[in-house]
Amino acid sequence: MDYSLYRPASARSGDLVLLGHGFMRDRERMTGLAESLAETGLTVAALDFCNARPWDGGHVQNGFDMMALADALGARRRVYAGFSAGALAALVAGRNDPRALGVVALDLVDADGVGRLMARGMDRPLIGLFGEPSACNARGNGLAVYAAAPDASVQRIAGANHCDFESPTDWVCRLVCGSPSADGARRDAVLRATTEAIRSLTAGAAG
Repeated sequence: MDYSLYRPASARSGDLVLLGHGFMRDRERMTGLAESLAETGLTVAALDFCNARPWDGGHVQNGFDMMALADALGARRRVYAGFSAGALAALVAGRNDPRALGVVALDLVDADGVGRLMARGMDRPLIGLFGEPSACNARGNGLAVYAAAPDASVQRIAGANHCDFESPTDWVCRLVCGSPSADGARRDAVLRATTEAIRSLTAGAAG
């Protein structure tokens, strides 16, 4: 699979954050978040999913592909994160990978109950950031996923639409889901909150 690796000189050996993009998108939509995390000293791998088709997201296999990439890169401690359908794949990976520290989900969209099934068996932290309900996030159906998890915390980004959780977004997302905040304030809030959430998982495990 294709992926981009962000490895700062100050990174702790063996730690890895894996980022999954949204449905029918690509890893370039996660660049801003990957760079934000790398600036704090975390090694990040953003990958392109291979299994999604317009009629089938391939979410479970995408999750196992995230695990396979973490294994190939020799990561000993992993945080899985993703946006929309990529958040669902990250949840699959975090639920099934014994080396996972937890999962950070950005405006997660569930499909066929996969998210709720994974969440019920999750024995690690699940942190969710979500925006306003809309057609693009299935009217906020990810909230039911967090409710099913034994150890979940959620943070609402007030006024954020689905595109605010991509960095950068593009005209395709704006056309389908509406324009994000013109000044980028909500996107910046998402980046800060996501970075803090992922750092809390790695710091908590280190402590």
